[in-house]
Amino acid sequence: MKEEKVLKAKLSAKGMQISVVSDGSYDDYISLTDIAKYKNPEYPGYVIQNWMRNRSTIEFLGLWEQLNNPDFNYLEFEAIKNDSGSNAFVMTPKKWVTDIHAIGVVTKQGRYAATYAHKDIAFEFASWISPEFKLYIITDYQRLKADENSRLSLNWNMNREISKINYRIHTDAIKEHLIVPELPKQYQSFTYATEADVLNVAMFGKTAKQWRDANPRLGGNIRDHATLQQLIILSNMESFNAELIKRGLNREDRLVELNRMARKQMQSLIDSAGIKRLTDVSKEK
Repeated sequence: MKEEKVLKAKLSAKGMQISVVSDGSYDDYISLTDIAKYKNPEYPGYVIQNWMRNRSTIEFLGLWEQLNNPDFNYLEFEAIKNDSGSNAFVMTPKKWVTDIHAIGVVTKQGRYAATYAHKDIAFEFASWISPEFKLYIITDYQRLKADENSRLSLNWNMNREISKINYRIHTDAIKEHLIVPELPKQYQSFTYATEADVLNVAMFGKTAKQWRDANPRLGGNIRDHATLQQLIILSNMESFNAELIKRGLNREDRLVELNRMARKQMQSLIDSAGIKRLTDVSKEK
């Protein structure tokens, strides 16, 4: 992002103003500093640093860079990842940018110092702050992109933007922990589809096939007809399921944990969005 080309706009989330900058391309950057003020208006930088101390955050940021940054410093990233999560581990946005040549995070110095991040990363940070606050941010960002008079108006596929990063994390976990090398390819595909249906049942209470059988006249799949709130929670569930797979939990136990997570996050959104409560799948056994 070259400063002279930056276009600026503001998002409004629960009465807070959050800056968005863009060079006019597809890649918008959202202020992490403004988002962090929702949790600590006096010291937002500390909130960002606390988020970046988590190993899961470092893994997420590293994966984003691997997918989008040809100059990503893999060797330095591996060293950082190995140290992350320890009590002595400290990470700041400036150090992250400098050490691994990151492009997903941008720091601005001077009188109006702030940290910005690509929208993929900003949404993930907002989810860590509060799933409800993330919903407000994404909803207003969608409004901004749909506004024909906005200087940042671009084609934006909500489904793809919410799911593309966490989907990769999810499938990588399946590949590493659930698929054995000798497994024929047709059965590998079955494993991926089965794990997708674990999320579908936890979120919607039915598999993809059950949804198709019940809705023969509707095009697409069950997720194509999901609400914005459901897509946000599904994105969070993909990351959570990846962690549960790494821990070795069996599918039945993961389904219960995922459904519990989905109901908890939906409950935090229910008052503002008026969404129907989710079914507790653990009570249907």
